[in-house]
Amino acid sequence: MGVTAVFILPLLLLGISGLLFIYQEVSRLWSKSAVQNKVVVLTDAISGLGKECARVFHAGGARLVLCGKNWERLETLYDALISVADPSKQTFTPKLVLLDLSDVSCVPDVAKEILDCYGCVDILINNASMKVKGPAHKISLELDKKIMDANYFGPITLTKALLPDMISRRTGQIVLVNNIQGKLGIPFRTAYAASKHAALGFFDCLRAEVEEYDVVVSTVSPTFVRSYHIDPGQGNWEASMWKFFFRKLTYGVHPVDVAEEVMRTVRRKKQEVFMANPIPKAAMYIRTFFPEFFFAVVACGVKEKLNVPEES
Repeated sequence: MGVTAVFILPLLLLGISGLLFIYQEVSRLWSKSAVQNKVVVLTDAISGLGKECARVFHAGGARLVLCGKNWERLETLYDALISVADPSKQTFTPKLVLLDLSDVSCVPDVAKEILDCYGCVDILINNASMKVKGPAHKISLELDKKIMDANYFGPITLTKALLPDMISRRTGQIVLVNNIQGKLGIPFRTAYAASKHAALGFFDCLRAEVEEYDVVVSTVSPTFVRSYHIDPGQGNWEASMWKFFFRKLTYGVHPVDVAEEVMRTVRRKKQEVFMANPIPKAAMYIRTFFPEFFFAVVACGVKEKLNVPEES
């Protein structure tokens, strides 16, 4: 009996591993087929996340409209996508459009330019974002307004301009790449958190409004999208409870992981995705069911941050 188990267990593990590999490959191929020939708009294609989304959707055969604030960087991305394109698979040459969502007055004209690229938009990915960090009383009202323009008014203006086309064709998907701070405010990020709360509220409402037209609204909320080469520090964060809490809360997600999740969200037409490790998820529940405890922990962290010199 024991000898039989010794032989069966490795075979069982090998079989399970093979099935998982097959499932992953089928899911990957299914994801790519879901965007084949679809017109996909990326509002910030030159960011780390934007580049990865461009790579994934271009490989999947999407008709990309790549937007960004810097024309030279858009052209660099264009060249990179063309150079790695597989000749044996059908891919489309991306279209490039200059877009600065913080300049809301220009967004309607840019929306027309986007529609002129292919005549319609199947998938709009709102991934552009602007960040600011600092005490609320030191952030100017002008900067507050600029953050709101870039993270809220800009995306909703573009969405409103492209939405009638989706409604008339009774098809389409709008994806908002948001942030945990759309659900959970973190100190020293008042303007940023406010803009993310506003954006999430808008798209949650919009989801119900356009469901009857078969237009899907999805939100993907990571803790934050970190850079390619920066990993969380390994300092003595466990010296106090609040440091441990915020270290876990602010762990970022790699752009590659977020881009792949955006693709899965499009394929499965998910309504809401929350990308975070267990600590931020637990913080969400604590904020909901034990708000006084949550506020006390956050306030304690702010006091200690103001009174104790930061580690180098």
